[in-house]
Amino acid sequence: MKSTILITASRILHPLLLMFAVFLLLRGHNEPGGGFAGGLVAASAYVLHAMANGAASARRALRVSPHVLVGAGLLAALAAGLFSLFVGEPFLTGAWANLRMPGSTEWSVGTPLLFDAGVFLVVVGITMLIILSMAEN
Repeated sequence: MKSTILITASRILHPLLLMFAVFLLLRGHNEPGGGFAGGLVAASAYVLHAMANGAASARRALRVSPHVLVGAGLLAALAAGLFSLFVGEPFLTGAWANLRMPGSTEWSVGTPLLFDAGVFLVVVGITMLIILSMAEN
């Protein structure tokens, strides 16, 4: 039985939860948040979608197989760790670079953000694997 209220709430909350997940991911290495918390919020957006519209619809909305998300996340986290080895530092040592953006804004980006993005993808992938397999059985 489908609920109109749940479908409407899902339609409104889904993009908001995904934007909040990206916000948590980007602010995570300096303040509370990060890849794990952001990944859980992103997965909750798809869980809400699955509850409202069914597991098949949530799988289509995800657009990528959860297995691919897990693999991409692990590769991103590994790349963040290996980068420091290539510059002669111990594994997982943070490497930073300053990027000058148009308008004289300077951003400091580094391998911890890549590691957090990897954790984000792994958490979304694993959570969706669990939820979708339970919902489809």
